[in-house]
Amino acid sequence: MKPPVAKRIPHPHELHGDVREDDYYWLKDKENPEVIQYLEEENRYYDEIMRPLEERTEQIYQSMIDRVPDSEADVPVQHGPYFYYSRMDKSKQYPIYARKRAENRGDLSEAQEEIVLDLNELANEDAYLSVTEQRINTDQTRLAYLENRDGTDRYTIFIKDLETGKRLADQIPDVFLFGSMEWSRCGEYIFYITVDEHQRPYQLWRHRLGTDTDQDEMIYEEKDSTFTVFIAKSQSGKFIFVESFSKTTSEVRLLDADSPLAPLQLIDERCDGIEYSVEHWGDDLLILTNEGAQNFQLLRCPLDDLNSRENVVAYKEEQYLLAVHPFRDALLVAGRENGLTQIWMLRDGALERMEWEDPLYTVSVLSNQSYEANEVLVEYESFLTPTTTYALNLQTGERQCLQVAPVSGEYDPSNYRQDHLWAVAEDGVKIPMTMVYQKDAFTQGPAPLILHGYGSYGANSDPHFSPYRLPALDNGIVFVTAQVRGGSEMGRSWYEDGKMQHKRNTFTDFIAAAKHLIEHKYTTPSQMAARGGSAGGLLVGGVANMGGELFQVIVPEVPFVDLVTTMLDTTIPLTTLEWDEWGDPREREDYFYMKSYSPYDNVEAKDYPHMYITTGLNDPRVGYWEPAKWVARLRALKTDDHTLVLKTNMGAGHFGKSGRFNHLREAAECYAFILDKIGVTQELKI
Repeated sequence: MKPPVAKRIPHPHELHGDVREDDYYWLKDKENPEVIQYLEEENRYYDEIMRPLEERTEQIYQSMIDRVPDSEADVPVQHGPYFYYSRMDKSKQYPIYARKRAENRGDLSEAQEEIVLDLNELANEDAYLSVTEQRINTDQTRLAYLENRDGTDRYTIFIKDLETGKRLADQIPDVFLFGSMEWSRCGEYIFYITVDEHQRPYQLWRHRLGTDTDQDEMIYEEKDSTFTVFIAKSQSGKFIFVESFSKTTSEVRLLDADSPLAPLQLIDERCDGIEYSVEHWGDDLLILTNEGAQNFQLLRCPLDDLNSRENVVAYKEEQYLLAVHPFRDALLVAGRENGLTQIWMLRDGALERMEWEDPLYTVSVLSNQSYEANEVLVEYESFLTPTTTYALNLQTGERQCLQVAPVSGEYDPSNYRQDHLWAVAEDGVKIPMTMVYQKDAFTQGPAPLILHGYGSYGANSDPHFSPYRLPALDNGIVFVTAQVRGGSEMGRSWYEDGKMQHKRNTFTDFIAAAKHLIEHKYTTPSQMAARGGSAGGLLVGGVANMGGELFQVIVPEVPFVDLVTTMLDTTIPLTTLEWDEWGDPREREDYFYMKSYSPYDNVEAKDYPHMYITTGLNDPRVGYWEPAKWVARLRALKTDDHTLVLKTNMGAGHFGKSGRFNHLREAAECYAFILDKIGVTQELKI
C-alpha cells in the first residue's frame, strides 16, 4: 500500500511582508468529509505498516501486562473518621476509589471498604472516559466529580449521594477539566469554572444544590483572553482561592468557604510579570511570589491586615520554591534545588531540607491531606525505586515507610543503573541529562537508546519508576531524558532561557545532548530514537529539521508543529493564552523568530528519519490538523524512503485512548515501531 497523498490547495499567508505557503490548510475543516477520509486513509496506511509488527507488538504488550500487579492500592489518606484511597485490579481498565471508616491507620485492615466511585462501572466498553477531579463535601456524604467522554476539556459535574449510592439530579456542563470545582463548607453550594467557545476557563459560578443550573449565579468573569481562571480550596478548608493566571502574571481573590454568598476579596492586583499564589496557615495568609525574587520568596500577612507583609524565611537564590503545604502543626515547602525536587520543613525560621540517599529522585507531598494531620504522607521514587510512601512525623521529622508500590515479576534494582550526565550546549551552558539502563547495556559497545525531551512551560522531566519500562531495559534499551531549557529543572532562569526569544535554546540543547551521547559512545545515530509529546512534539519536530541526521527514528506525539499559523488564529482553543510562552506573531520580531524554528514552516527537500506521529481528532490543545498538515508536507518534500506514519485517534483528544490497557497497547505499538527501526531484534537478550 502506498502512503496517502493529500491534495494541495494554495492558501498563502501574508504578514510582515512575508508569504508562507500553506497548501494543506484545508485539512483544518473537520466538517469536510474529505478531511475525515484523508485521516482514515492515513490510519489504514498505519495499520498496513504495523501489520508485520503485530507479533512484536503483542509480545511487548504482554511483557507490559506481565508487569501489572494483581492489585495496587494507594496508601489511605485520613480525613476525619474516614481514610480515602484508590486501588486497581489487574483485570480492570480504570481505578476504583474507596474509603474505610477507622479511628487510626492500625484499624484499617479490619475496617469495611466502602466504594466511593468505581470508574469501571461508568465506562462503556472501549469508549473514551475521563474522570478528573473529585471533591467530597464537609460532612463526607456527597461526592462531586468531573466526567468527560469525548477527549475535550469540557467536563460535566455529577454529584453522588454516598449514603444511597445514587446520583443527584444536579448536572453542570461545560466545566473545565481541572482546578474548577469546590464545595462551600456548608455543603449547600458548589463553585465551578466554565469554559468559553475556545475551551478557555473564564467564568466562576455558584450553584445551589437542588436547583436548576439556569438559576446559578456568575460571580466572576476573566475578560482578558490571555488569562485563565481556576479555583482551589486552602489546605485548612477555610478559604477558596480564585486564581487568574497568564503565563507571566497572576491575581488571586479570596472567598470565605463558610460564607458562600459573600463577595470576593482581592489579595493583590495583577502586575505584569509578577506571579504569586496564596495559602492559609493559622492567623495568616502565606504568599509565594516572584516579586523581587526570581526563584520565589515566601511571605506572610495577617488575615486582618492583607497589606502587611513579612518574610517567613530569608530568600535564597539556589532554592526554587514552588508550593507551600501548611498543616496545623508544621509548614512544608516544595521546590527544587541542585536540579532535583525537594521538600523542606520550616524549623526555627529556616527551611530544613529532607535528605535522600539516591543521587537521582523525585519527591512530593501528597495533595488533599487533612490540615489537622499529625503525620503527612510523602511520596518518593527514582528510576530504580518504585513509588514509596512515607509517613512524616511533623513533630520529630522522622519518616516511616508505609508502602513500596508492588512490582509484578522479578525485579532486582541492583541489575540497573541510573546516572546524571551533562552535555555542553553551543553557548557553553551545561545541560543535565538523566539516564537509566540495565547494568550490562554497554558491554558490547554503543547501545540502542531513546532520548526524551519536553522543555516548555517550565514543566520538569523528573526521574520516575515505571515497571513497564523494565522489559525494554532488560533488552538493552537505554532511556535518557534531556532536561533542556524551557523546563525549570535548574530554576526559574532555566525556563526563562527557553521561551519567547530564547526558544531556540530548547532545540539546540536537545541536539547537544544527542551529540554528547554519540561522542561518548553511549549510542550511535543508527541506534537512537527521539521522543516527545505535545510541546515535546514541537521539540523533536524542530529537531527533525535541525538535526535529524542524529537519529534513526523520531516520535512526535500530539505534536505542536504549526506554530505561527496557530498563534495567529484566535479562534483556536487556548491560542491567546500561549502568546507569553512563544510570542505574538502579530509582532514582526516574534513572527520571524517563531517561523525560524516552526517544524511545519521549515520542512525541506532532504532526508528525514523514520517518523511515528500521533494525534487526536478531538484534541483541544493541539489541533489534529497540525500533525496532519505536517505529515502531508513531509510526504511531499522528503527525499528518503524512510517510513512515515500518522495515527489519529478518531474518538479521543490530547491524551489518547482512556483506560490502562488501551494506554499500554498504544505504548506497545510505538515501542514496536521504534525497536524495529533502531535494529533491536526479538532475540536480543542481555
